[in-house]
Amino acid sequence: MAYRLGIDVGGTNTDAVILDERDRVIAKAKTPVTEDVLTGVVEVTRRVLAEAGLDPSHLAYVMLGTTQVTNAIIERKGLLPVAILRLGAPATTAIPPLSDWPDDIRAVIRGKTAILPGGVEFDGRPISSFDAEAVRRFVTEALDAGLRAFAVTAVFSPVRHDDERRVQEIIDALAGDRVSVSLSHELGSVGLLERENATILNAAVSDVARRVIEAFTTAMRSLGIRGELFLAQNDGTLMSLEYAQRYPILTVASGPTNSMRGAGYLSGLKDAVVIDVGGTSTDVGVLQNGFPRESAVAVEIGGVRTNFRMPDLISIGLGGGSIVRRDAKGTIRIGPESVGSHIVRRARIFGGEELTLTDIAVARGLLRLGDPARVGLSEAEIEAIHRRAVRMVEEAVDRIKTRAGDVPAILVGGGSVLLPERMAGIAPIVRPEHYEVANAVGAAISQVSGTVDRLFSLDGRRRDEALREAREMAIDEAVRAGADPDTVEVIEVEEVPLAYLPGNAVRIKVKAAGALRRL
Repeated sequence: MAYRLGIDVGGTNTDAVILDERDRVIAKAKTPVTEDVLTGVVEVTRRVLAEAGLDPSHLAYVMLGTTQVTNAIIERKGLLPVAILRLGAPATTAIPPLSDWPDDIRAVIRGKTAILPGGVEFDGRPISSFDAEAVRRFVTEALDAGLRAFAVTAVFSPVRHDDERRVQEIIDALAGDRVSVSLSHELGSVGLLERENATILNAAVSDVARRVIEAFTTAMRSLGIRGELFLAQNDGTLMSLEYAQRYPILTVASGPTNSMRGAGYLSGLKDAVVIDVGGTSTDVGVLQNGFPRESAVAVEIGGVRTNFRMPDLISIGLGGGSIVRRDAKGTIRIGPESVGSHIVRRARIFGGEELTLTDIAVARGLLRLGDPARVGLSEAEIEAIHRRAVRMVEEAVDRIKTRAGDVPAILVGGGSVLLPERMAGIAPIVRPEHYEVANAVGAAISQVSGTVDRLFSLDGRRRDEALREAREMAIDEAVRAGADPDTVEVIEVEEVPLAYLPGNAVRIKVKAAGALRRL
């Protein structure tokens, strides 16, 4: 049998499940996140294999969802200085790269920057002539300065990316495979600055991704696992390790999307709000046709505004480890501080000093852990804190839903036991079997996808030709990411006429997905 192992590293716990060839959960395990992350991954894998009584060699696929790239950006750790090249002079010189970045991350990432001729108008006409010699000088100077990551952005490259490809060829000729190169047309959509920001971040985390992939591969092989390895990406699908090394930024927010996909699979619902309560935070998102709804606006990552695809999420600092306090006015404050994976030492029910939401859940009889007598609060105080926690979740759901009245919701995550079976504005509420490891289930059941988001000018070409080209590009992208070509199907097509641009311009977004390629 071809078994699958799904692993998801959260802020507090690392979860794992094993699915059989019919995608049934046959074993699950949970362990606290460790400082180096991969130690916890190895431990939870050992546990879930032991529970399943399975030989590691029987695992055909292993899928990992990890927060390490996200954490590197937020914590400003492990980031590479980047050689940043924009093609669009003289039209785009008024606002240089990194202009709106926070000072602390700008200081880490800024390597060498240049704005050179190149780029195109919305209809593909050149803005200025590409200057190959100027590019060679820039690349040579960057290499001499010891830079190993390049970010290349050309104006309207989602329409025509010839200039970005020419830069790639020059870098390859001068540096070979000694450096990583990120091209903006492969990552972001229209909107020069946000697309450039996403490209720079992708280049900056390339070394983090390399270390994660190497450690993940080494850890799995050390356990005797020879199956194919994948990383989860932030649209609820998977990508090969080679693809992940090229586009590591796509792993950002993969944890919440894993939870949403897992919630949909476990509950059987394809359209619902998903409430994922962990140890540190609660993520509220929306499933549409079984996949996470994407954000329609630019998203900030670590204070940097980007426009590459991201799930539409509302995150609040409420989880099982959230610390509960009252301020000077007596107002209840829940989070965002959390004891995280140290809950067994710091929570009151275990003899610690901090009052957490897990203490409240135990005191209300929702959980059987530790010593409820140590909570030390009256019944009225306990109820008031619990009502405040529930109201925080209700407000988050109100913010993300798009219609008045009750909406169906799926509760997942180990911390979801904190929430009642009835909440305002939410009905029905489903808490499926294996809810506490929905994130790992989501990683394990995921398909492989490819997405194309491009501008097309319909002057001189038919609409169906543009749609066919976009579909073919999305299918090719899915195959590159690791999908079996025989199973790839187009699952989403979005077409938006752009009246503010001349030339009968249209934005076409196509998503294709398929099963994992056969071994």
